[in-house]
Amino acid sequence: MTKSFLNAFVIGLLFFGLAAIEALGQKTEVQAVPGVTFQNENSKPVTFSPAEIRKLARHTVKAVDHGTEASFEGFALADVLKMGGVEFGESLRGRRLLTYLLVEAADKYSALFALPELDPAFNDRLIIIADKRDGKPLSATDGPWRVIVPGEKRGARWVRQVVGLRILSAGS
Repeated sequence: MTKSFLNAFVIGLLFFGLAAIEALGQKTEVQAVPGVTFQNENSKPVTFSPAEIRKLARHTVKAVDHGTEASFEGFALADVLKMGGVEFGESLRGRRLLTYLLVEAADKYSALFALPELDPAFNDRLIIIADKRDGKPLSATDGPWRVIVPGEKRGARWVRQVVGLRILSAGS
């Protein structure tokens, strides 16, 4: 092979390699963040879009996740439920104390919260549905939505990849 042919061949490889890399970069799509499906006791399910959820007040909580302290940002779970018509405060008494929230994950994992656990009139603990950890969006493994329960010794109710919130009653 001649030297000029070899140089042209290398330059051609570089050109096509760079073009392929650029084409791959252009075809990369940003996946849309899914909403969260909500269903109140006697209503049809509705989906809260990320835009609707992100209109709520943001909160930051510090919590220990698998032995590492982290800062989580998101929205009060009670505020998300209020968007669906769940009432807290004085109306949460009597038979309504038998009402609970079932949080559902994409992998069918779920956890239960009694409504008084989420109500600021009952306690000072802020349970959030987070979309960020340490200032960055949640990883694909954890997000896009994750319930964070500061102060719990075990993270069993820290539901990852939240897709559904259902209000049910143990008294029915």
